[in-house]
Amino acid sequence: MKNNPKDIRIVAASVRGALHARNNTPCQDYFRHKRGKNFVAVVSDGAGSAKYGKIGARIVCDTLCDLLKNVAWGHMREAVVNAVRISRNRLCHHRYNKTKDEQGLSDFGATIVGMIHRDGRGLFFHIGDGAGIAFLDDKHDDFVASRPENGKFSCETFFYTQDNWKENLRFLEFENAKSVFLMSDGVSTFSFSPDFLNIEKGFTAPIDTYLAQEKNRQKALRALNNTLNMPQAQRLNSDDKTLVWIRLAG
Repeated sequence: MKNNPKDIRIVAASVRGALHARNNTPCQDYFRHKRGKNFVAVVSDGAGSAKYGKIGARIVCDTLCDLLKNVAWGHMREAVVNAVRISRNRLCHHRYNKTKDEQGLSDFGATIVGMIHRDGRGLFFHIGDGAGIAFLDDKHDDFVASRPENGKFSCETFFYTQDNWKENLRFLEFENAKSVFLMSDGVSTFSFSPDFLNIEKGFTAPIDTYLAQEKNRQKALRALNNTLNMPQAQRLNSDDKTLVWIRLAG
């Protein structure tokens, strides 16, 4: 099943979490998508503990999309590694990096979850506690999931700015997906069961079905924003929430 990147539909939204709203701090999430020979989409969650987490998130999303959009499929994994390395190098020379080397990268801590798609083939690339789901049918029974990964403690995750980033970079392939969800950890709480082994169809299925059927992009975007910003969602998870919905087929 081949897909032209121009035919792929995207609806994406980021909302500020209740915790950041109370502290009067901006949303630290960032997302980007780009089309070339490949379709590329990336979500990054800037660490709340990092002074410039949003900058780290923006730079890695922009760099990955720019450098992966035309890469040959057989070189995709090494291209992802190289793009993350270039993102780190850009942060080393950023004007807010006081040390102007890797010692200053902790101020820009951010996670990564992204996907590349070409001619029916997809690849998730992932560092940290975001998540990706590729639905292989419209009944949402068959799926491939790149699940969150945390450290020894539930509140500890991994960032591309850490020294051991390559050890925590994961890849997962999929084929012939109908839809893909990319999300920050503020949304994965609702998208998976507590053990992350199964998906919560009560949350993901209605979103996917509605967005697939709604042809008016503004209505679709408004609905997604409202869903992520519901009072109940903010009570259950006070973190920033980003969801990128991608329709690949049908």
